[in-house]
Amino acid sequence: MELSESVQRGLQSLADPSSFEQSSFQVLAEVSFRSLLSSHADPAVLDLPELKHIDQILLKQTHTAATTFILEAVKQNADKSTISSCLEELTFSAERIETFYSTYQKHKNELERLLASIGRSPPHVTDASWSLQYHMKNAQVDKVNEPFYSISLNTENNGSTEDINFTCTMEQLQDLVGKLKDAAKSVEKASQM
Repeated sequence: MELSESVQRGLQSLADPSSFEQSSFQVLAEVSFRSLLSSHADPAVLDLPELKHIDQILLKQTHTAATTFILEAVKQNADKSTISSCLEELTFSAERIETFYSTYQKHKNELERLLASIGRSPPHVTDASWSLQYHMKNAQVDKVNEPFYSISLNTENNGSTEDINFTCTMEQLQDLVGKLKDAAKSVEKASQM
């Protein structure tokens, strides 16, 4: 695996027993996997009592390096020998390699599903429908007498479909159509370059 210099430095710090004793290493490895699988960013994830004695900057650098390495390993579907040889080059002890790999095995399937669920492209519009409606009055004013459009866009992304529904006035619709025409011209221009 090719890792950037900053990731390599962070992992070398993580391998250093003077920076992370074995118990702190185990906690940081588990926290790194859990932070990737968490549905929300938890800034307190590194505020565990087992990690309080470690310099916060070093802790953040090693956490970032570990999560980057984890994602790269999952992305490449790395096996034990690949992970072991890469970590050995970064001066990890055999015990730390085994600890890291067992944690990797425990969370690998979840991480694969997470990475597979990340879309490769934004949803694209497959169909559009609209209807003209008319507001006669509302709760604040007796007479409004304004036309408005109900628009439904059918979108598709990775095989799943979703409807996007919204309403707009005539002016808003004209503005939307103008922006779509400008976007189409920009895409056409870009494709000719």
